[in-house]
Amino acid sequence: MLFKSKEANQGLHIILVGCGKVGTTIIEQLCKEGHDITVIDKSSQRIQEITNMYDVMGLTGNGASYSVQMEAGIEQADLLIAVTNSDEINMLICFIAKKMGAAYTVARVRNPEFNDKRMEQVKQYLDISLTINPELLAASEIFNILKLPAAINIETFSRRNFSMIELSLKDGSHLDGMSLIDLRKKYDLNFLISVVKRGDEVYIPDGNFVLKCGDHICLTANFIEIQKLLKTLGLAKKQSKSVMILGATTTSYYLAKMLLRSGTDVTIIDKDINRCNQFAEELPGAVIINGDGAEQEVLMEEGITSVDAFTALTGIDEENIISAMYANSLGISKTVAKVNRVSYQVLESIGMDSAVSSKEIAANRIIGYVRALENSGEESSVQTLYKLVGGQIEALEFKISSNFRGIEVPLKDLEIKHDTLIACIIRNHKVIFPSGNDCIEKDDRVVVVTKANHISSINEIFE
Repeated sequence: MLFKSKEANQGLHIILVGCGKVGTTIIEQLCKEGHDITVIDKSSQRIQEITNMYDVMGLTGNGASYSVQMEAGIEQADLLIAVTNSDEINMLICFIAKKMGAAYTVARVRNPEFNDKRMEQVKQYLDISLTINPELLAASEIFNILKLPAAINIETFSRRNFSMIELSLKDGSHLDGMSLIDLRKKYDLNFLISVVKRGDEVYIPDGNFVLKCGDHICLTANFIEIQKLLKTLGLAKKQSKSVMILGATTTSYYLAKMLLRSGTDVTIIDKDINRCNQFAEELPGAVIINGDGAEQEVLMEEGITSVDAFTALTGIDEENIISAMYANSLGISKTVAKVNRVSYQVLESIGMDSAVSSKEIAANRIIGYVRALENSGEESSVQTLYKLVGGQIEALEFKISSNFRGIEVPLKDLEIKHDTLIACIIRNHKVIFPSGNDCIEKDDRVVVVTKANHISSINEIFE
């Protein structure tokens, strides 16, 4: 039976199956984007909760059922998203949906057994448009942060040719009182400060903006330039060569594999003996400890004071936050916590170093995909989307097609919306931080930073 909460939105017709943590985050974001959404879950209580909170249709039932999908309107669906707790069920749901007429399908697939090669074969065979692995995405983000410990957060664009990192300007920073134009004159490096968060305010600054201690800044450059700049500014920290991970979770597994391949020493602590035994078999290069990492004595006994970095990746936010804060109090160079329910503002207020949310990462990836579908084949549409500083800023990557209104026009002659910035142009793998005289050409990749909501085409940046 279908539940209806409020009047229907306009936009893509999207069906989402699975209203857990990831599913709910995606629903929240899609509602903000103004789409017509139907959600399916086996729990009638969960459906009632979702329809009370969001402007969606709700259907109780098995998302892999032909009749349930028909009742949800699968024949007219632009997109089906399957994010139940079962990889196999998600793929089956997508297979059925595509056979029944859904234009595109997205499946959450988390099991490490589905490696890149095997997953591509499965996607092709089942005709799945996109697979999403929140735990792998979270692990990749944490790995990038550990490679560049000075950063609070790191996002990458254009096949890793270009990065955007978030930094905090501590007391005594060389940048205190310096305008951005003077900063560029003083340091002859190819970079741009594209966002500044000061207190509760967020700015997309111009050259006259003056930095202050306590600011959070988003600095954009290619990875090599970022390393040079951090060293020049005295902000660089040594890469983490030894990492302690709390929790033998799927995210921990992916992260440990990445760290071991890079030559990093890895210690994993978990109180579940079965998980420890499994990890000991699958990660022979790591040290696996069976113990309760929530107890400070256990962490001390296992050498927490001697590691370069500590990451808390259990399924409990509170445990992750408290453990990371304890590690930070011991002077550990870098701490990262995985969180899902705690807000950006709360984490900032308690002085968290870095925090990663797998559900937010997955939701952002899917929102970027949805925006690309909205303009598929018509305009220069979204290739990559990241939400920065607690979702107050969006950074979007576009590939420029011939219908871009500003092709071959100097940027100084374009009427671009307030609080919107063309952060960089990537042309033939070269990163260009444009001046007013630069032009955008066909096939360029362009990164736009904006406070605006729901930009799905680069032509929407104009007044």
